[in-house]
Amino acid sequence: MKRLTKKQMRIFAVGQLGWSLLSGIISAWFVTFYLPTQADITEKGAIQYIVPGLVIGGFLTILGLITALSRVFDAITDPWIASLSDRSRNKRGRRIPFMQYAAVPLSVVTVLLFCAPVNAISSVNIVWISVFIVLFYLFMTMYCTPYNALISEFGKTQDDRMYISTAISLTFFGGTMLAYTPFVFAGFLQGSVGFAWSYRICFIVLAVIACICMLIPTFCLKEKEFVDTKPSNANMLKSLGATFKNGNFRTFVFSDIMYWVGLTLFQTGLPFFVKVSMNISEAYTMYFLGGMTVLSACFYPVVSKLVRKFGKKKLVVAGFLGLALAYVFSGLIGVLGTAENPGLLGIGKIPGIVFGVVICVIAAFPMALLGIIPQSIVADVAEADGYESGENREGMFFAARTFAMKFGQSLAMLIFTSLAIIGTTQNTNSNDITASTLGMTIVGFVAVGFCVLGAIILSFYNEKKVMNTIEENHQKK
Repeated sequence: MKRLTKKQMRIFAVGQLGWSLLSGIISAWFVTFYLPTQADITEKGAIQYIVPGLVIGGFLTILGLITALSRVFDAITDPWIASLSDRSRNKRGRRIPFMQYAAVPLSVVTVLLFCAPVNAISSVNIVWISVFIVLFYLFMTMYCTPYNALISEFGKTQDDRMYISTAISLTFFGGTMLAYTPFVFAGFLQGSVGFAWSYRICFIVLAVIACICMLIPTFCLKEKEFVDTKPSNANMLKSLGATFKNGNFRTFVFSDIMYWVGLTLFQTGLPFFVKVSMNISEAYTMYFLGGMTVLSACFYPVVSKLVRKFGKKKLVVAGFLGLALAYVFSGLIGVLGTAENPGLLGIGKIPGIVFGVVICVIAAFPMALLGIIPQSIVADVAEADGYESGENREGMFFAARTFAMKFGQSLAMLIFTSLAIIGTTQNTNSNDITASTLGMTIVGFVAVGFCVLGAIILSFYNEKKVMNTIEENHQKK
């Protein structure tokens, strides 16, 4: 079978830019759009489409309940789509057809999700949002699960896998950054089209870009020319059970959950570290995030060289510990204080922006390691398991990793919303999250704990056994 050229690997990576852009829109704007702050309502003309505040049990919003239930549905569809893809006998391949069929509906649904039909608080809007968030996750899974499975199947050598992992990590960051552009462009449109449509127009433009990006690899790469694997015969439950019987994979997944909890706590908490702990303008969030992303990308070319020298396991452990160090500094902001905020000890002297720069510099290299290597580890485990079991279940392995990501992110959101408000009074009738310096300090150090725990768990991963299995079977070919 053919090997992908570097150019073809970059074409494949463009698909990730597309779906990460749509995912970034939901992550960045779903809550902001449907739970506008009082300032957005009074000053910018934002509309309340659903009942605001913590109205369900005193601790959950209606939007939070919708999101939680859609995540449950999402968790069910992950192994289902993976099983369908693994067992597919389509003449064009097991993965590309799913991706092609999902790209357009995913893009359309993303836009429609922000088009609630009633311009006031209404139960109709609740139904609308509930339906389209479920459809969003369904089509996202239909694209992402087969796409991720191709990392293992297209990456025929360790160098190929590292190159693909590096490329898709870059396009992931690119897509995520594009999702934040409405922060800039929506403001220019609000005077002429209003608050809601200023964002909808941005989302339409971004969705078109995302759709084109997702379709490019499906038309430019012929899966059958590069992949020759037999469809799996196992049903969903049997395949899922066999996947988690793999001890090395279980170790990786539990470690990966710790990573996603820690990472999401940082990403969710960054605006609050900036405006609460540092007590500086929230606009610096974009500068810090952008700077960290660019600096992290600068380290990408050296990651593959480091993998060849030290192996993947040691570098991921180092990434965990490096990220933990960044979180230590995040927590210390609230303890020591800044020039703008005295902090818990009242000894703050250093400007908050200095803390922000230090944190981003420390986090950049660990983010490069953790953004590239874990995908390659899943591909290794899936290939080794395929040789040992005789079943090609790449889709199920990556679906399980995706589930770990979603579980970790959901758990992190619950932890963050519970911890961030410690030490302050939460107004249950308001959409504005009121975080405190004490709460953000606790969030920082809890994130440290998850990262350290992730490193400890991953230390039990038997990288030598996995790589020996792959090398021995390559030698037989």
